[in-house]
Amino acid sequence: MKNYIKGIFSKIIFKSDQNYIVGLFKVKETNDINMQDYIDDTITFTGYFHELIVDEKYIFYGELVDNIKYGFQYNVSEYERVMPEEKDAIIDFLSGDLFKGVGEKTAKAIVDTLGENALSLIEENYQNLLLVPNIKEEKAKKIYETLSKYNESYNIIIQLNKIGFSIKDSMKIYNKYKDITMQVVYDNIYNLMYDIPEINFSKLENIRKNLNIEDTDQRRIEASIIYSMNNLCFQKGDTYLYFDEIFNFVCNFLNNEIDVNLFEESLNIMQNKGYIIIEENKYFLREYFDSENNISNIIYYLINKKDYIYKKFDKDIDSLEFHFNVKYNDKQKLAIKNAIVKNFSIITGSPGTGKTTIIKAILELYRKINGYTNNEMQKKLVLLAPTGRASKKMSEACLYPASTIHRFLKWNKEDNSFIINERNKSDVDFVIVDEVSMIDTILLSNLLKGLKKDIKLLFIGDYNQLESVSPGKVLKDLIDSNMINVTYLSDIYRQGENSYISILAKEINDNELSENFLIKKDDYSFIKCDNNIKEVVKSVCQKAIEKGYSSSDIQVLAPMYKGENGIDNLNRELQEVFNKDVGQNYIVSKDVIYRENDKILQLENDIDNNVFNGDIGYITSIKNNTISINFDSNIVKYTPKDFDKIKHGYAISVHKAQGSEFKIVILPVCFQYRVMLYKKLIYTAVTRAKNNLTIIGDEKAFVYSIRNNFETIRKTYLKERLLSLIGE
Repeated sequence: MKNYIKGIFSKIIFKSDQNYIVGLFKVKETNDINMQDYIDDTITFTGYFHELIVDEKYIFYGELVDNIKYGFQYNVSEYERVMPEEKDAIIDFLSGDLFKGVGEKTAKAIVDTLGENALSLIEENYQNLLLVPNIKEEKAKKIYETLSKYNESYNIIIQLNKIGFSIKDSMKIYNKYKDITMQVVYDNIYNLMYDIPEINFSKLENIRKNLNIEDTDQRRIEASIIYSMNNLCFQKGDTYLYFDEIFNFVCNFLNNEIDVNLFEESLNIMQNKGYIIIEENKYFLREYFDSENNISNIIYYLINKKDYIYKKFDKDIDSLEFHFNVKYNDKQKLAIKNAIVKNFSIITGSPGTGKTTIIKAILELYRKINGYTNNEMQKKLVLLAPTGRASKKMSEACLYPASTIHRFLKWNKEDNSFIINERNKSDVDFVIVDEVSMIDTILLSNLLKGLKKDIKLLFIGDYNQLESVSPGKVLKDLIDSNMINVTYLSDIYRQGENSYISILAKEINDNELSENFLIKKDDYSFIKCDNNIKEVVKSVCQKAIEKGYSSSDIQVLAPMYKGENGIDNLNRELQEVFNKDVGQNYIVSKDVIYRENDKILQLENDIDNNVFNGDIGYITSIKNNTISINFDSNIVKYTPKDFDKIKHGYAISVHKAQGSEFKIVILPVCFQYRVMLYKKLIYTAVTRAKNNLTIIGDEKAFVYSIRNNFETIRKTYLKERLLSLIGE
């Protein structure tokens, strides 16, 4: 028998939006030997609850835990409501907060008339309440409906819990479907994964056998198709798939041979339901199909909209050169002019080619043309970037506020929606987006949905950098369509007399790597090392520290997480270089030791706390199982349930570094990373270095990576969508 405590719920101390409750409970009875001493005492409890009524009797199933901060608490995994059985208890229940307008006098009259079976009689027929003096039919119906609704919702939560759902998930399911919850579950439990993001296919797989759903049940095959297509798209970055790859993935995933005719029938059913779109031999998930259509339609409208007539450009550009004390080359002038004249344009180029210089000029020119004050400018023009670090870099360089796209669109993490959308558009006139190579198809579509029809757009990005983590290659598709006004910047400005980083980046791009990459420069060195790469990395970091650089100046970038020279192991080793154990407070999570002063990388967007995927911060304190991290003066607290959102940031992946710059970049390269050694990744890593780049490892592995143009070509259809609009 499960351990339980039985007693009275007395008070809520804390309640989250998802109904996680910390409260007080007076124990009256228990079968748990550890709880015997708490009988007739009040304890603290925690757990997820659909609804709790003060002073009502409950049975809580769970265990006693010792919380470092709060002491002993009862952790509730399941619970039952105990209906009042004695007259006084029924009177208290009916006169409580649940039944509005029923005071103690009315409640007593109900019990006096209907007796100890009052609740059953009310639920059986509301007209039984008409036997009670002074209760009219309207009030009787209201009491009956309140009791029925309460019992129904509670019973549904319990039914879901018994099927196998957690209380937390049961509440999400009930809140979605209300009184038809069980009808939906029994009709097709897999509908839950289409409607509720947190209820995924894997959760339903653990529950389906409780509902006697067979392996070959067509509802399961249909759901596995959607699950598999989502997985394949994220693994490959594709926005559409082919029949064979979906079929093979589903068979392997389900570990079951599926009749091809049944599979085709399931695909057609999912198409008829609108979950997938089939065009010729291409299979799209609805979201990717709609997103590419939306992007192409909006961009096509903008590029065909009449240009702004600008007759004073030559005069104004002279004024800008004087204002900023710079001399723009012809391509930079063209980029500035196109940004003002065109409704949509793109600027692309490697680091050091003057993209930031151009943004500053555009900002000043746009302000001057329109006669805006600084406050008016910030209402009319916004700077955006995909990550927190990229937006911060943009803001610091341009001396103008910048935001992440998620923050600008007011992302709601709970349901992955945006408050700024097609029904609630932003009223800004001009949007400049940097690091566009990092933006995926769905995010760009959502951004465009949130902008008004006559927006002016400027995209800035490096065509040769890595693509977005999520599906799509929007910058490449837009440029390759040859339909967009694109300015290509090639002249390198950010270099000193003996500087090499920008030159190396250009050599990598042009497939013309010279032997100079082995020669030490003022800002660059290649350290040959066949073995013990991690020891050399540690040594280089230590020397940089001795020269006065801090861990915020130094960033190790590695291609892979696993292995002796992988990111995870490098972080363990580098922690002892940058933050030796000198008695700081620490906490251990999954074999990882976090210490005060550790450098930390954020792994996902958290708009509520204003911290984003790729942000880097430092642990300021560890107290009572809570880690406090400072992200550029923004203190965010993490409890154990949040620890999977962070990891050490001494060594990070090249993908996580995209959109950022570091004074010193240390890049280990060896054949252990062979599967990840390709030109685009190495180019992206090299271009993260602002002042100094040190490559450590095997020169043959480095040359191999530069010559390796192979990369998985993402299957996307944005370019084709754009081209198909010509002549319509």
